[in-house]
Amino acid sequence: MSLPGSAVKFRRILAHFPQELSLAFAYGSGVFQQAGASAGESGSNMLDFIFAVDDSVTWHMLNLLKNRNHYSFLKYFGPKPITNIQNCGAGIYYNTLVPCNGRVIKYGVISTDALIEDLLQWKTLYVAGRLQKPVKILTQNENGKLQAALASNLKSAVTAAFLMLPECFSEEDLYMQIAGLSYSGDFRMIIGEDKSKVMNIVKPNILHFQKLYSNILQDCPQVVYKHQLGKLEIDKSPEGQFSQLMALPRTLQQQITSLMDPPGKNRDVEEILLQVAHDPDCGLVVQQGISGIVRSSSLIQSAKTILTAGMKKSVTYTAKKLYKMSKGWLRKT
Repeated sequence: MSLPGSAVKFRRILAHFPQELSLAFAYGSGVFQQAGASAGESGSNMLDFIFAVDDSVTWHMLNLLKNRNHYSFLKYFGPKPITNIQNCGAGIYYNTLVPCNGRVIKYGVISTDALIEDLLQWKTLYVAGRLQKPVKILTQNENGKLQAALASNLKSAVTAAFLMLPECFSEEDLYMQIAGLSYSGDFRMIIGEDKSKVMNIVKPNILHFQKLYSNILQDCPQVVYKHQLGKLEIDKSPEGQFSQLMALPRTLQQQITSLMDPPGKNRDVEEILLQVAHDPDCGLVVQQGISGIVRSSSLIQSAKTILTAGMKKSVTYTAKKLYKMSKGWLRKT
């Protein structure tokens, strides 16, 4: 469930920033209740935001005028070098451990074009992955391409999850699979994140996941959605799986192709995906493809943290993550 009294709090925080935003949303344990955490604990967690902007250089220039102290030593180089660093890896620039309106926040800035590309193609699955889980949309402009890309990302998440699930499964199984997509291959799940993170996200927020996905499931011709029972059945025939593979985002198709196509053969994508559709390990191949995308973007993004946060904040932020991970271990023992 989402935490109480959040709407006014978020609006007040948003007022501290330049308002040239195509999309702004809050996400994470400071916004939605997670299993194993009391409302009091969640209410004191760092608040996470992502801002999509049409012109990153201009937005950082304005934000440096308003909130210069949010930035690391990179503030001395100005908005263009900051934007160049933003464009590396997952295309997002984070300022973290920022005191704002009585809370500690972290906010990421991404260009609208980079966000649309990630939503449609899963180029990094970094911000697209966050938008496959419940988030609190704070502001969104009338950009039709962005709205279509947000919807496409959710459909792609369902398609990828179907390929990794058995013929019959529960609604909770589906949401666990979807919530885990952007953590697959993320090295921070080995060091720095609570291992039960996916379960903690899904279990208290089933209704929020249903709000995101129930219309897609009801409209999907390849699934029998027994809403009252919380059960689903999908077509696992090679033909059904081929149709789903052909609907996957382009970057994931390319990852699967590189996994399955021996050097020098250069078969076309359709031929390789047809082979994967007949493979008993089809779901595993899809998972490996997703892991390849996530591993690369999460490594580069984590390396950027030393620059964007500075050494002191990087150490503090990592220590907080390790503390949360150890609490997760202790809850299980």
